[in-house]
Amino acid sequence: MEILKVENLVKTYGKGDNQVTAVDNISFSIQKGEFVAIVGASGSGKSTLLHLLGGVDRPTSGKVYIDGKDIYSLNNDNLAIFRRRQIGIIYQFYNLIPILNVKENITLPCDLDNQNVDDDRLKELIETLGLQNRMNHLPNQLSGGQQQRVSIGRAMINNPAIMLADEPTGNLDSKASDEIVSLLRVSNKKFNQTVIIITHDLEIAKQADRVITIEDGKVVKDERN
Repeated sequence: MEILKVENLVKTYGKGDNQVTAVDNISFSIQKGEFVAIVGASGSGKSTLLHLLGGVDRPTSGKVYIDGKDIYSLNNDNLAIFRRRQIGIIYQFYNLIPILNVKENITLPCDLDNQNVDDDRLKELIETLGLQNRMNHLPNQLSGGQQQRVSIGRAMINNPAIMLADEPTGNLDSKASDEIVSLLRVSNKKFNQTVIIITHDLEIAKQADRVITIEDGKVVKDERN
C-alpha cells in the first residue's frame, strides 16, 4: 500500500540571479511500513525535502500525497491539523517543552487535538522506549538519548501515517545514536510504522530497507539494502 507519493516536487528560494533551487523536480513513492533513509551532504536539499514531506513548508510546485491526501491542497489551518494527526516529526534537538514532564511531552499532540490519550498505546510506547522510571521527569533531568526517546514517543502517540526523523542522532554520542536507530527500527517492525530518516551517516543508512541519495536537490540514487 502506497503511503507517500511525491510528484515533481520543487522548492526555490530568492529570485532572478539570486534564485536557489533547494529541491529540484523530485518524484518517488514509499510503501506503508518501509524504513527509508534519505542521505546527502550538507546543503544537498535533504532537510528541505523533509520539511516539504512533513507539511512544514510549502513547495514552489509539485505534489505530496500522504495516505492518498494531497496535503498542499489544504489551507494552513487544515494542514496543521493533518500534520498533527498523520505526521510524526523527530528533530535533532528534541524540541521538548521544558516545563512538561515526560508523560506530558509525549501526550502533547493528543492534548493539542483535544483527543483522549489511548492509555494502552501510551503504556506500550513507554515500555518500548524504556521510559517507565522517567514519567515524571522534566527534560533537563534527562540525558540526550532519553530526551530523544521522549520525542520519538511524542511523534508516535497518534499513530501517524508516516514518521519523519531529521538527523535524530546528530546531537548524540555513538552509544545513544545506536539506541535511537534501534528504537526507530523497533517502531518500524513492531508497530508497522513507516519511517523516513534524514541522515548524513552512511552507517545509519545501512540499517534502512532503502536508501535515497540526494545531490544538489535531485535524487541521484534510489536503492534497496
